[in-house]
Amino acid sequence: MRAELVLIILAMGLITYATRVGAFAVLRVTGMPGWLRRTVKYVPVGVLTALVVPSLLVRDGAVDLSLENHYLLAGLITAVVAWKTRNVALTVAVGLAAVLTLTALL
Repeated sequence: MRAELVLIILAMGLITYATRVGAFAVLRVTGMPGWLRRTVKYVPVGVLTALVVPSLLVRDGAVDLSLENHYLLAGLITAVVAWKTRNVALTVAVGLAAVLTLTALL
């Protein structure tokens, strides 16, 4: 690996570490405001949604809302199971089974 790539990677890591430590240091002294605490609570849901939804809706570079999109159907089945049971293990198992079954059938 070239030396400048190693330096770039190390610099990016150092900057990332410094910004996180800096934010924790400031929040430790000042405390986290209530509005920020309420907002930060939704970050994991937003990130997960941003990662999952495109993989469910986009096929071959275009939005596919048809019944032939087995990932979308499996995602809908999985969402219903998650909503009704609130059981992570069961949701993952049903989602995996739905994808495998629909992939085999379609």
